[in-house]
Amino acid sequence: MLADLLHPDRVRIGLATSNKEAALRTIASLLCMPEGIANEEVVYDVLLERERLASTGIGSGVAIPHGRYDGVDELRAAVAVCPAGVDFDAVDCLPVRILVGIVGPRSMPQKHLAALAGVSRVLRDEHKRAALLKAADDAEAYRTLVEP
Repeated sequence: MLADLLHPDRVRIGLATSNKEAALRTIASLLCMPEGIANEEVVYDVLLERERLASTGIGSGVAIPHGRYDGVDELRAAVAVCPAGVDFDAVDCLPVRILVGIVGPRSMPQKHLAALAGVSRVLRDEHKRAALLKAADDAEAYRTLVEP
């Protein structure tokens, strides 16, 4: 599932961000890559609005900020790794080190929910999370996420 949503240009490791808003801005920027067709500011607003409802920090150092936006014609994902961690008001109160952003059009609610479940399933694996955190570069992080 993640392999279908993710593009190598939308994966970044070594992110040094100090707060949730900056992390969401990074994810919004990545979600607009590589073609830059989506409006980054609107994507950020969509992610922020969802975050205001409840934290998307699901625990184990993972957050899945997401939202629906008709400025994209397909579901897409982006990944940012923040080695120092970001306070994301996660359910387990731990800092978030892995962020997976998902955005898709409003016309695909079932696919959106399936994508959230699929990403959650992948990142529930402690070995997958550890490998992602140890990735030497963006390309290795991408391979870690898309290879079985």
